[in-house]
This record gives sequence, structure tokens and C-alpha cells, in this order.
Amino acid sequence: MITPESFTRTLADPTRLRILMLLLQEEELCVCHLTDILEMVQPKVSRHLAVLRENKLLLDRRSGLWIHYRLHPGLPIWCYKTLQSLSTGCMRAEPYMNDQNRLENLNKCSTPKLSIAK
Repeated sequence: MITPESFTRTLADPTRLRILMLLLQEEELCVCHLTDILEMVQPKVSRHLAVLRENKLLLDRRSGLWIHYRLHPGLPIWCYKTLQSLSTGCMRAEPYMNDQNRLENLNKCSTPKLSIAK
């Protein structure tokens, strides 16, 4: 069960807050995408993802070699509303604006391209 104390302690770290703001925008993100967007090394991002998962804010899904993360669907409504309210303020400030731009560019680049056999 998520308590207000554990929730706010988890949000107190800037990297974890950035991850949560990104996952509010996207249904699911792979660790590799998060490392690119946050411009951080994989072990550091994975450590923060583990904290978020341990505190029941995220769920993970393995797909081959990749691990994808999403907001926990059982997140209490007060947590979700708090994240949405924070998003209003965060998305007008750095580094969240840069994160959002990198996410949008990542989505544009992630579109599968057709290859023509020769």
C-alpha cells in the first residue's frame, strides 16, 4: 500500500520525477528509451526504476532483451491526480521540456521504415 509519506519520498528525487512525468505522456517506455531521453547511463536509470517499482508506482514487462515500464494501473487515484498536477508545473520548466522534446523526437524516429528488397 502506498502511503503519502512513501509517495512523496519517492517523488523527491529529480530523476524519478522525470521518469514519472515521461510515463504520464507515454503508456509504456523501454529502459533504452529512458536512458536516451534522460541522457543517463543505464545502471543509474535502472536503479531509479527499481525504486519506483519497489514503491508500487511502476510495473515492468519483459519483451525479449528489453524491459518496458508503465505506471502501475492500481495506483490510487490521489497519487495519479498528484502526478497530473505536478505535470502541469513541470512541463513548463527544464529539464522536463527537454525530456518532452527528446520523447517526441524518439517517437518520430521509432516509426518502422519499409525496406525495399533489391
